Amino acid sequence: MIEMRTTFLAAVACGVLAAATASAADKVKFTLDWKYEGPAAPFLVAQDKGYYAAEGLDVTVDTGNGSSGAVTRVASGAYDIAQADINSLVEFNVANPGRNLKAFFVIYDVPPFALFTLKKSGITKPEQLEGKTLGAPVFDAPRKLFPAFAMATKIDAAKVKWESMDPPLREPMLARGQVDAISGFYFTSLLSLRPTGVKAEDLTIFRYKDFGLEFYGNALIASPALKDNVDLQKRFARAVVKGWRDAIKDPKAAIEALKKRDPLIDSALELERLNMAIADNVLTPDVKANGMGAIRKERMTKAIDQLAVAFKLASKPAVEDVFNDAALPAKADRVLQ
Repeated sequence: MIEMRTTFLAAVACGVLAAATASAADKVKFTLDWKYEGPAAPFLVAQDKGYYAAEGLDVTVDTGNGSSGAVTRVASGAYDIAQADINSLVEFNVANPGRNLKAFFVIYDVPPFALFTLKKSGITKPEQLEGKTLGAPVFDAPRKLFPAFAMATKIDAAKVKWESMDPPLREPMLARGQVDAISGFYFTSLLSLRPTGVKAEDLTIFRYKDFGLEFYGNALIASPALKDNVDLQKRFARAVVKGWRDAIKDPKAAIEALKKRDPLIDSALELERLNMAIADNVLTPDVKANGMGAIRKERMTKAIDQLAVAFKLASKPAVEDVFNDAALPAKADRVLQ
């Protein structure tokens, strides 16, 4: 009887401890940069497999409205962490002194920024964009970074007209010839044009990375309240890496996590999109050698230099003002393969 009572009390104690541990989990409101597309799957895998929970985190994941707009979301405190464009973060910090944010983990080592135009338009070189109308949502990062592309290609950005539209209208408007070109993420616009009847071979594509731009792409950015919480950032990053590892190992299974949230997605299309992001933007030679998430200071310095000129920034922040490397997990926790 005494043994049974001891066992019972031990079980109760374990239950109380587990409940206390669960209730003590840090709540994190996380926003993606975009809607539920293939590259969002690894973050959802991390949620479904309990990787956040294992790090003591209670994470909710919401869709976004653009990688640039995600900066505003996290800056306002509406979200604790955002997957957002690190270049737009630089611009935000300069425009909002005293409210500066910091990225703590890079997702896209190479950004997927690109411009798309139909071959039948006759535009074959960037300089031919002068006098033309380009279209994109207001919060589109490649649109915001177009001045840097213009600088790199020696075209007059003032001679390019921009038309704003809701995201679902961007690719159809190009297909119908209502704009001469669009900006977008390579893996988003290329595949979103396919249902309109536009194939890859029908397009001329200018990828920013091919024109000497040293940018990084999306990164994890902490809100003002969490900016100095290095421990939480590190735990979140470790869980994210595990989600990406699983997605790289089994992309099809990762897309199932996506389909749970949005049953209407085209699984084959989103699988293709995820594989493109892995191959082109995430699993780069540098990441294969050194792990995910880090930056090279000299490359980031050059990127800030390019941004300062393109955006006519009033000041030029130091790398340390933009990226918090203290929050990086150990290399072993950042290796993807």
